Amino acid sequence: MTKGIVFTTAPLLVTVYAGFRVLDGLDDERGPGPAWTTGHLAFLAALILFVPVFLELRRLAGHGLFATATAVVGLVGAVCSMAQISVDIVIGALAADHEAMRRMFADVQSVPGVTPVVYTVGPVLLYLGLLIMFCQLALTRAVPVWRAVAVVLAVLVSLLGLDALPAVGLLLCTGLAPFPRRSTSPATAHS
Repeated sequence: MTKGIVFTTAPLLVTVYAGFRVLDGLDDERGPGPAWTTGHLAFLAALILFVPVFLELRRLAGHGLFATATAVVGLVGAVCSMAQISVDIVIGALAADHEAMRRMFADVQSVPGVTPVVYTVGPVLLYLGLLIMFCQLALTRAVPVWRAVAVVLAVLVSLLGLDALPAVGLLLCTGLAPFPRRSTSPATAHS
């Protein structure tokens, strides 16, 4: 998959997940069912695609220690989010109804360490990595400022909760797709 496709597809899949989430909630309950599963599979695919996105952002930022640390933070967040979405998919597949899902989620979240790693702190690292990386790229002029503003807005809007995901997805699309092609990193381009 080319870089351009990855940078376009990852945020589009976030938007697809948001759309299925809205559809799934039309009956005032989310999951289990086809909308739950399809949406979560789309989000899982988006998270997988954020791996090459972060690697390319690191390259654009010049491979330095700060860029590497920021990429690692984002990748850890992506992995934690993948764990969360995977749990959601499995519970959605196993549960007969919403009440069964609620009990299964309570069981999973009662395991020590799961809630902060998989549900609260861990997934936030994905957004933190994107925010820091795009600010760095804008400061070094590796990307236009408007792209960084769109990503920063996406991160800020994500703080409003899962109901804000349609806006988050569209803002990420604005910031990431189509991503500029650059053959050299900023560090080598200015030497």
